[in-house]
Amino acid sequence: MSGDAYALLWEDGPHTGRTRRGPGRPSGLSRERIVAEAVAIADAEGLQHVSMKRVAERLDSGAMSLYRHVPGKDELVALMYDATMTEPPHLPESEGWRAAMIAWSRQVRALFRAHPWALALATRNHAIGPGEAGWLDAALGVFLREGLAADVSLAAVLAVNGYIGGALRPELQGQNDPQWFRFLEHDLAPLKYPNAFRLASAGGLAGSAILRDTFEFGLQRVLDGLEQYIDDQR
Repeated sequence: MSGDAYALLWEDGPHTGRTRRGPGRPSGLSRERIVAEAVAIADAEGLQHVSMKRVAERLDSGAMSLYRHVPGKDELVALMYDATMTEPPHLPESEGWRAAMIAWSRQVRALFRAHPWALALATRNHAIGPGEAGWLDAALGVFLREGLAADVSLAAVLAVNGYIGGALRPELQGQNDPQWFRFLEHDLAPLKYPNAFRLASAGGLAGSAILRDTFEFGLQRVLDGLEQYIDDQR
């Protein structure tokens, strides 16, 4: 992420309580409107369809007018990503750390399901903006309140977050699509992929009552491990 994007994320905008307005910026056109329109395009059609020209057309404005608010496409994408996390999630502190992390994880999942294009951006090397920082801070607080050291708390958050990203990729990319396991129709599948073939033969691809929601299954197992660690520390 460029230095310009960092400045846009942290020095201006609604997160900071101040929005700079430079001379010559047309009234009615704002950075917030530009970002919101770009997010709407990405949600409906994918990030590849977002361009400064396309956003300008949707806002009935000239492309050059957008550049007075956002320097370029890279900066726009950075603002779009952070805008999906406008408010930190509300976590139920009174119900314990596990309930809080379940709530956090489910809200992260819901966020990326609402904005599938943002998932690939999450793993890129980028400066964290105010919105994302709020979500990170909320999760860190869950483990810090349990008495874990700061670095261990961060590791715990990254473990949960890493699971969420890994679980969401096949979920968003069509794990339930018949194409996913079509390779098992190959004549050599029983010999070359015996374990996957066994899964299909046992009806596992149809989904069992226990693993109907693989996201929740995996999340609970990650939290089981963290719970054991926290108990051991005590």
